[in-house]
Amino acid sequence: MKESYILKRPIDVAGAAVGLVLLWPVILAAILAIRATSSGPGIFSQERVGKDEAPFLCRKLRTMFAGTESVPTHEVPASRVTPLGQFLRRTKLDELPQLWNVLKGEMSLVGPRPCLPTQTALVEARRRLGVTALRPGITGLAQVRGIDMADPEALAGIDAEYLSSMSLALDLRILVRTIFGGGSGL
Repeated sequence: MKESYILKRPIDVAGAAVGLVLLWPVILAAILAIRATSSGPGIFSQERVGKDEAPFLCRKLRTMFAGTESVPTHEVPASRVTPLGQFLRRTKLDELPQLWNVLKGEMSLVGPRPCLPTQTALVEARRRLGVTALRPGITGLAQVRGIDMADPEALAGIDAEYLSSMSLALDLRILVRTIFGGGSGL
């Protein structure tokens, strides 16, 4: 077992707990702003594929108008994203409620992004490459490289690369690059 597996869960729990304690005012302010600018809940819950393909409810700040069809983000028409949602997505603040998923053990801070059960090509490619053995992450190697879910084979390949090279150092580089942008080529 790699050292990253031994340390990964305790680091996830500590990071998520600290993140929630420090960022709850930001999350609350975002929820109130969402509620004030569009109808519907501030937190959006959607079934996603988790570790070993177990389904779980992924939490996010709602960035789309209520009633938008449940499809992968890259398939949602831009007109369905609220003006505030555009800001939340651009700044990645919409992902903050997933810290709760990390605390619950459904997600990790870093790992392959969770997909919808309907994204069968991606689920199959990840299964074939052994990626479904990982907890999905709030961020991951594919995200910092700019690979989205529109290309399931490319995404699963990058996820498999992450699986084979997982380490605490890599996770820290991915987190820093996600939070601050730029960074070394990953």
